[in-house]
Amino acid sequence: MPLVYLSLGSNLGDRKKYINDAEILIEKIIGTITSKSGLYETEPWRTNHPELFLNEVLSVESNFGPFQILEKIQSIEKMLGRIRTDQNYAPRTIDIDILFIGNLILKDENLEIPHPHIRERRFVLEPLSEIAAGFIHPIINKTIKELLSNCIDKHFVRKIS
Repeated sequence: MPLVYLSLGSNLGDRKKYINDAEILIEKIIGTITSKSGLYETEPWRTNHPELFLNEVLSVESNFGPFQILEKIQSIEKMLGRIRTDQNYAPRTIDIDILFIGNLILKDENLEIPHPHIRERRFVLEPLSEIAAGFIHPIINKTIKELLSNCIDKHFVRKIS
């Protein structure tokens, strides 16, 4: 069973509670969390919103396929009060992204795995490197540690726990 790597982020309300509640629901609905990074406080990416994010990355053992996982993630986001708008990168109670599902490569109009922006996002690479530094990106063929060392994203990322 390949590990599923998920990125969690919140920048509205009680950010830590939303992250914790998402973890509980992921375990209940998607699968067993096998590892998780610390929490990172980060600047919003590609937006000027003043609210800082809390981010973390999880690895999860799941028996579900990619589209089932996506459906379950969207259900969890909705349960936690996420309201989807036409605005990309809007503030949100919770955001859960699929980063990797093992070495799966999938490109669909509704889902792309690996996540297409991993190498551009320090707020993903730092926590991911904490739990999977040696994982090799199946398209780029570089480790997460290498991607982090080559990342040109200059947004503020600070580990807080």
